[in-house]
Amino acid sequence: MQTKDFYFELPQELIAQKPSGKRGDDRLMFLNRETGAVEHHVMADLTDLVDEGTLMVFNNSRVRRSRCYAIKNSSGREQEFLFLNPMNTDSNTWNTMVKGAKKVKAGGTYTFADGSVGTILENAADNGTEFRTISFPFRLDDDWFNRNGHIPLPPYIRREDDDTDSERYQTVYAKETGSSAAPTAGLHFTEELLSRLKTKGIELEWVTLHVGLGTFLPVRAENIEDHKMHEEWYTVSEETARKINEAKKAGRKILAVGTTSVRTLESAAEEDGTVKSGTRGTSIFMYPGYRFRVVDQMFTNFHTPESTLIMLVSAFAGREHILSAYQNAVENRYRFFSYGDAMLIK
Repeated sequence: MQTKDFYFELPQELIAQKPSGKRGDDRLMFLNRETGAVEHHVMADLTDLVDEGTLMVFNNSRVRRSRCYAIKNSSGREQEFLFLNPMNTDSNTWNTMVKGAKKVKAGGTYTFADGSVGTILENAADNGTEFRTISFPFRLDDDWFNRNGHIPLPPYIRREDDDTDSERYQTVYAKETGSSAAPTAGLHFTEELLSRLKTKGIELEWVTLHVGLGTFLPVRAENIEDHKMHEEWYTVSEETARKINEAKKAGRKILAVGTTSVRTLESAAEEDGTVKSGTRGTSIFMYPGYRFRVVDQMFTNFHTPESTLIMLVSAFAGREHILSAYQNAVENRYRFFSYGDAMLIK
């Protein structure tokens, strides 16, 4: 299949630039993955659309304030860095994505807001890419990022982050810090909605996948089979794995909240669908033809054209069904992407 097979026309004004006025005050499209039929709902209807006994799996990764600005010491020019992941156990050397990477050379030094200085290291893997390796004489921790960093809003949100984003670009259940972007399907959930789901007899479980650089990278290959996925790290606890496996054996449905939860569950699954606990890296790439072993239902946002995420949901519900549903969403003025509306597929 070709990347262009996943293109759709999206008016710019439908790309949500800010969250809705109140968390959870969003629209919800229901898509029947078998027939392609759609229904229009709001998030408050979700408890009516999810069957009792379903096990919902959420990603509890917390967004790091990973967008940092520094001054290039040799020129006084400002440089933006997006810190992605530490490259050593000391957490003093990091993989970053930078704007204007050709001008960011090995040996260059940069002073950050709190006065700390980082040095660009020579890394053959960075050559010809938008990534650079930067090192500090000390460990970077959450306090450092809180002093120097901004909420890493995605590039299609064309504004600087503000105080609202500090709350709204985190899920209410965010716990484990490490993501460079929010697992945005979870942004729709409130404590009150989670409570109503549990009251109905819907089981809630959490996994952790730290969203990495792949969120920001376009698919550049003409044929999707040639695209190489980034690696992200995930954790599935023994208790969560046990509960998922018990639910599958009992014939209960597994509803993954967000594509990151989908990637985690499918990466942790053995051939027979048994989910293994542990912490591992994954570069799983799901596109039409992929056979899902764990996930029965999916809750997700509306994704960008020609992205790995629209390919993933197309693998789950069928490309024709997804593109038809997206056209329906455009016609009905749904809000798209991170701060946009949601879709339930079952």
